[in-house]
Amino acid sequence: MNRTLPKIAAALGALALASTLTACGGAADSSTVKKVDPQWKKYTFTIGEQSDGIVELAKESGAFDSASYKIKYAKFEYGPPLVQAAASGDIDLGSVGAVPPITGAAKTLGFRIVAIQTPTDPDRALENILVPKGSPIKTLADLKGKRIAIPQGSSAHGLALNAIQSVGLTPKDVKFVFLPPADGQSAFAAGKVDAWAIWDPQSSLAVSQGARVIAKGVPPLDYGSQFYVASKKTLDDPVKRKALADVLKRLATAYGYAHKNPDKHVEALVKETGLDPKVIEKNIAAWSFKIGAVTPAQAKGEQKLADNFLDAGEITTKVDVDQVIDNVLPAGFGAS
Repeated sequence: MNRTLPKIAAALGALALASTLTACGGAADSSTVKKVDPQWKKYTFTIGEQSDGIVELAKESGAFDSASYKIKYAKFEYGPPLVQAAASGDIDLGSVGAVPPITGAAKTLGFRIVAIQTPTDPDRALENILVPKGSPIKTLADLKGKRIAIPQGSSAHGLALNAIQSVGLTPKDVKFVFLPPADGQSAFAAGKVDAWAIWDPQSSLAVSQGARVIAKGVPPLDYGSQFYVASKKTLDDPVKRKALADVLKRLATAYGYAHKNPDKHVEALVKETGLDPKVIEKNIAAWSFKIGAVTPAQAKGEQKLADNFLDAGEITTKVDVDQVIDNVLPAGFGAS
């Protein structure tokens, strides 16, 4: 799923990194990685992030303190530009929602899915479909003929598609208005659209200002999980590939720290987004994740979503998800 700062503005086609790269040192605790390969010292990994708190959490948890390689972060407003950056080799790794890998693969971009990030509580929605305060829209069926702001190719795009289909509507029955998150926020606030499919923290912020949720981003309407995508260039180097697995294990350490210390996760999100802690605190449980290898069942779920996008005309090329997956973590990692 695509997590972002509400005030970041970036065009859909922007392939440049969306912020200054921020460097930090090393790796996780001894329980995560027993050996450090001396060959890794020559590497600097650039991780694409979407203001989910990981930059601060990695520092706070010490997840990279012992790594021999270096880490940089590149900020993105949402998933599709991040996938394009991975494909071009501008970043080595980054997590996105379930849809960006589908739309990226449909464009035959050169990236691979290397891991999955699953919510610890799948019943907590991290994205929703909202309507403004005072809107006459009460149900999803009421969206017929209405304008819905959506970041194109994002996880929210998938939520919106599944949601309208759940009440017998198709994309032809509504008007999808494709806008990056910041532009969607402005359009929603100005009343230029009737609904908005968006994730946190924007969703929680809008609700705190009077917006109403008409569909929650939980199964079966929403896939829920996120995928880590990586550069094929990185994966084609066998030594760097092993180091990339180490990076993911250390990121898992950081998210594990956040799960055990939700107050620290709130602090990290507040620092990265500038939002009121009260807005973040109400839904902090939805930000808790585990990282693992993609299972056959999870790949099947992603394939179902890809097929739905094709059938609905949201993409024009069939995507074979199995051809895009290249797990770098061992089977069962993160399952407990």
